Amino acid sequence: QVQVVESGGGLVQPGGSLRLSCAASSRRIFSISAMGWYRQAPGKQRELVAGITSGGSTNYADSVKGRFTISRDNAKNTVYLQMNSLKPEDTAVYYCNAVITIFAMGAGDYWGQGTQVTVSS
Repeated sequence: QVQVVESGGGLVQPGGSLRLSCAASSRRIFSISAMGWYRQAPGKQRELVAGITSGGSTNYADSVKGRFTISRDNAKNTVYLQMNSLKPEDTAVYYCNAVITIFAMGAGDYWGQGTQVTVSS
């Protein structure tokens, strides 16, 4: 069984910063290709915030470019999202996603349970 666990959400004032972490764990992980962060605000669809490949190539939603930075530690099966200059419109539940290949099972999409980020004064 694969576990994907996020941490680091919370309440922050506009202009502040937060760092999200997400770790994938299982004794059966063969490899992890893409990892990414999505978010879903109330009444809105889930959207991609940032993604990163195993080689380190990144992509960002236009709304977060220049403010958010995604990175990963392949040795720890962990992805991070550094969020700076936060705005109220960044308020959402943030979800981690990982494309994981499991021994004898192949590749699949795995999601974390979500972590709440609230930007408010």
